[in-house]
Amino acid sequence: MGLDPGYAHGCKVAVVDGTGKVLDTTVVYPTFGARRRNECIQELKGLILKHRVRHLSIGNGTASRETEAMAVDLIRDLAGTPMEGKVSYMIVNEAGASVYSASKLAAEEFPQYDVNLRSAVSIARRLQDPLAELVKIDPRAIGVGQYQHDMPQARLSEALDGVVEDCVNAVGVDVNTASPSLLQRVSGLNATTAKNIVKYREENGVFTSRKQLLKVPKLGPKAFEQCAGFLRVPESDNLLDNTGVHPESYQAAEKLLTLCGYTLEDVEQGKIVLLSGRLKQVGEARATAYCGVGMATLNDIVKELMKPGRDPRDELPKPILRTDVLEMKDLKSGMVLTGTVRNVIDFGVFVDIGVHQDGLVHISQVADRYIKHPSEVVSVGDAVKVVVLDVDEKKKRISLSMKQAK
Repeated sequence: MGLDPGYAHGCKVAVVDGTGKVLDTTVVYPTFGARRRNECIQELKGLILKHRVRHLSIGNGTASRETEAMAVDLIRDLAGTPMEGKVSYMIVNEAGASVYSASKLAAEEFPQYDVNLRSAVSIARRLQDPLAELVKIDPRAIGVGQYQHDMPQARLSEALDGVVEDCVNAVGVDVNTASPSLLQRVSGLNATTAKNIVKYREENGVFTSRKQLLKVPKLGPKAFEQCAGFLRVPESDNLLDNTGVHPESYQAAEKLLTLCGYTLEDVEQGKIVLLSGRLKQVGEARATAYCGVGMATLNDIVKELMKPGRDPRDELPKPILRTDVLEMKDLKSGMVLTGTVRNVIDFGVFVDIGVHQDGLVHISQVADRYIKHPSEVVSVGDAVKVVVLDVDEKKKRISLSMKQAK
């Protein structure tokens, strides 16, 4: 359930299913007094029970904290229902959501919904698959930096588009679930071929092999050569179609497995833990000569075969899903909490630990070694474990330590 907080125009709500399809929408007014707040909780409770909602995605803009407090009361109100203990919430960055909701793309995607409700859908989907949702927005609208408007806009767009494309290609795209917006960011594809892939999928059913992409109108051999390695086909009978191994290297991958005494069935069953070691035993010269590719390509193939269908984002810290909200008075010295880095400055790091006030980790408490600047250790958006050192309610100051949490 996506919640786009607001005061005058209320909180926009959208419920989406596991694929991002919109199931329900409404507008509630949690900031219009106690009576309206209770009505809001009862209405959202009904939607949660009807659609079996598991997560609430709350935008971090205006009225976010009030909406968060309402969400916590809503979760508590589910006691005694089938959804008790199954619902959590997370604050998500809503940068660019309003730009997307008023865009031509959003109008094509949701012609039946009001502009305000489209932003709630975007916020809900950002918790499901942030990459697939953020590619729909001009990168400049996300807030790149304070000097972004002083730069030549054409060059800035080109540079940012390049970063987005690199990110999409590094993660890989499931050809059977991706939207045209995501597909057109893949190397070798453009807006036309991306739409044609989706149209072909809708008319002929899911893709069952990478080679099938050659049947898509206007997607020729050259475009296929460029995009194939970045598109995943989980439904394919050939395991390699769901890896980053390019079709040109399939033969090399099979030869490598044979050389090391394995088969594709072993890859599927996860029985190739020693593949890297066996490749070293065989020797670089013999392996490259037998497989017909360079050592760098072989190492990449090994990495993909070790984790077929892997998503590199799985290695990143998991998002912090909360079920309750803390207040400053609840904090005690020695408490260990998980928070999100909000800002990195010369003298320390500000961390959001789920209370109304961000806590400060002084530079001396960031690491157990000497550092010149906190950016050597953390970046904005990182999930970090912290220990509460001191709480001053009057001055609204929270002192935290990262090094003591290790």
